[in-house]
Amino acid sequence: MTQLEGEISDLWERYDEGEIDAQSATDGQLATLDAFLDALESGEVRAAEKRSGGWEANAWVKRGILLNFGLRETRPRTYGDVTYHDVLPLRETSDLGERGTRNTPDGTVIRRGAFVGGDAILMSPAFVNVGARVGDGTLVDSCDTVGSCAQIGSDVKLGANTLIGGVLEPVESAPVVVEDGVSLGAGCRVTSGFVVGEGSIVGENTLLTPRIPVYDLVEEEVVYGELPPERRAFTRYVESTIGEHELFEGGAYKPAVVALDVESETLDATRREAALRE
Repeated sequence: MTQLEGEISDLWERYDEGEIDAQSATDGQLATLDAFLDALESGEVRAAEKRSGGWEANAWVKRGILLNFGLRETRPRTYGDVTYHDVLPLRETSDLGERGTRNTPDGTVIRRGAFVGGDAILMSPAFVNVGARVGDGTLVDSCDTVGSCAQIGSDVKLGANTLIGGVLEPVESAPVVVEDGVSLGAGCRVTSGFVVGEGSIVGENTLLTPRIPVYDLVEEEVVYGELPPERRAFTRYVESTIGEHELFEGGAYKPAVVALDVESETLDATRREAALRE
């Protein structure tokens, strides 16, 4: 256990037992929380990591984020000409330009405690929440939201109006993960700890959530909660178990995701996109 992890774990125990709160937190305890947020922003710690082929949450990191809500008081802050009220300020962005990352003005909001890699692009308006991780070379397009603790890999494209959900609680649950080289079309939604496998291409307006089945035509199986690597996925509708009902002329249907091998005609379009970005 690192020193920071030990300090956060000790604070959590005292907070959970009701010994400390936002009114009684000391300057030293708040300094520990500041050091924790710095470690998140530098990438030294992260909310989830891949171990033995699967993604696992770092529960102590998620507890550290929760402590920032429990041990800090809400106070007025400023963003440009706007006054807002929160327990956390926005992230300082002076380091981004040094690493080749672009964040456009008028609505690109990065909350304190978020990691943003080098050579990334964040287009306004976009929002990256506390504990989230955006990898090197990744595009966060206009009207995108990256939720708390979400793990976005390197060289990912999040199409415009894409929602990446956050999973802060329960602390044992892994957040949404979008692995390296993924391309999500405009309007996609990824929620509830879903994992999008490396190198996959997802069609626009696709909903990826553990409650919707993924029909993987490569391995010829139905999976939940993940899209395997190197897939081309899109939404289709399949017959519901409700079957025929007088309220549903012609039967009832439910959404599903169909996954094909990524080696398809879509790949050429992806290569063109990569060339344009370069």
